Amino acid sequence: MKTLLLSLAIGATLAATVLPSASAAPTPRAAPLPSGVREIHDVAYGAGKLERFDIYLPTQGAHDAPVIFMVHGGGWAHGDKTDANVVQNKVARWVPEGFILVSTDYPMLPEANPLQQAQFVGNALAAAQRMAGSWGGDRQRFILMGHSAGAHLVSLVSAEPALALERSAAPWLGTVALDSAAYDVTRIMQGPHLPLYDDAFGSDPAFWAAASPIVQLDGRIAPFFAVCSSLRRESCPQAQRFVAKADLLGTRASMQPEPLTHEEINADLGLPDAYTEAVEDFMRTLDPAVARRLDHGGQ
Repeated sequence: MKTLLLSLAIGATLAATVLPSASAAPTPRAAPLPSGVREIHDVAYGAGKLERFDIYLPTQGAHDAPVIFMVHGGGWAHGDKTDANVVQNKVARWVPEGFILVSTDYPMLPEANPLQQAQFVGNALAAAQRMAGSWGGDRQRFILMGHSAGAHLVSLVSAEPALALERSAAPWLGTVALDSAAYDVTRIMQGPHLPLYDDAFGSDPAFWAAASPIVQLDGRIAPFFAVCSSLRRESCPQAQRFVAKADLLGTRASMQPEPLTHEEINADLGLPDAYTEAVEDFMRTLDPAVARRLDHGGQ
């Protein structure tokens, strides 16, 4: 009986932390592009078949445009830069306002572990910054954004900027982490957790530490905004611990709890609601050119 009760308790804990984007089930692809938006598809930033990103930009051309650099989730093993939840509402909201959005792929498990994936994200960021001028973008005005496993990767790159800067990336304006799957990998691995974490992080505590944003965070970083699902038991407490440490180290960091599912936090961003406005309020603080576009639509 005790074994049964323990199994039920662990099952309840895992149910509260489940990450829908970790599923291998197909995700709907984005709808046709909205009016005024064009796409450059599958631009290579490396030799691998998943070292590719897509660029969404205004059809009328852009000039010194801020760039949102988006990293998809999927449990470090699945997901795609073209998924509707990743790009559709974000493109429809921000590209007509004068932004460029880059959505990147990266090698997945088992080909690349999460620490290597963060390095691929650094490579992709550096390549996008080098190319930004040819799209009408400003390489000095990048905003990192990621969801789920992608939020873990942009949080890790933010906490340890050398993962990108040593790959010739330039500093970015700030980071928006959308319901990260892992701020403290060590804490996750030492408690009840989903099997996907074993697949991603293995059994080596040294690797857990190297892949933990909260462990790697040891100084002031670019402004950081953590969105968390208040419907997931550990999402907001993890985010709060990271934000609190960042704040103590001198970073302008904040957290935004949302009563949305893990999937909705990704899919709904860009809809005309208070959640999108909260993210935009953070973005406004990063740079006057970002604020102008949000307030005046492409000006």
